[in-house]
Amino acid sequence: MGQLDGKVAIITGGNRGIGKAIAKGFATEGANLTIAARNTELLTKTAGELREIGTQVLAVPTDVTKEEQIIVLFEKAMSKYGRLDILVNNAGAFDGGPIEELSTEAWDKVIGVNLRAPFLCSREAMRIMKEQGEGGRIINVGSISAHRVRPRSAPYSASKFGIWGLTQVIALEGRLHGITASCLQPGNTLVERVQDKPYPPSEPMMDVDELAKAAVLMATLPPNINMLEATVLPVGQLYIGRG
Repeated sequence: MGQLDGKVAIITGGNRGIGKAIAKGFATEGANLTIAARNTELLTKTAGELREIGTQVLAVPTDVTKEEQIIVLFEKAMSKYGRLDILVNNAGAFDGGPIEELSTEAWDKVIGVNLRAPFLCSREAMRIMKEQGEGGRIINVGSISAHRVRPRSAPYSASKFGIWGLTQVIALEGRLHGITASCLQPGNTLVERVQDKPYPPSEPMMDVDELAKAAVLMATLPPNINMLEATVLPVGQLYIGRG
């Protein structure tokens, strides 16, 4: 018996990296999944891998910057499973540079994926969860950049500060309905974007599966308990006073 048997989760950016690791962790605990991402080929491949664990997986190609596609994502998930227990807002984007050189397009791209999309997904999830009347969990994947920024990261850092604020508002509005909101703040994580660089990382890194354990813990707590925020990072990573 898994701790998430009978539960249904939607995970954005679920075809690779942190999202895939969280999906794997949820599947291992018995949850049925809907995973969403733009890369259809990789999404289909990941769905097949997750099904081998023994869970149901619906793969919905989705551009989370498009409101109409997010609505379709939730409609398809509800059509298949008839309920929603967990939403993981994981899809993310990064761009940056000196503020005086940043384009509006770069700013809008990062804010659109990292902040606007979680709002839209959370809005849909809240509507469903309130109507179900059985509570639910919304887990937002933020970053330690929500508390300690680095130079040349204005769009990314601003979006992660925003997702932490959004999390707190959802938690306040959801608590009378048994809906919790949590923010997972990862430190250096060995995702594909890091692995694909031609040179090795200069700072300590953690594996995506190690980080996913925190998301599984958030999702499997008793319904009357919420882990509002968790900062997870390699022991040797610079954090306090970094910059």
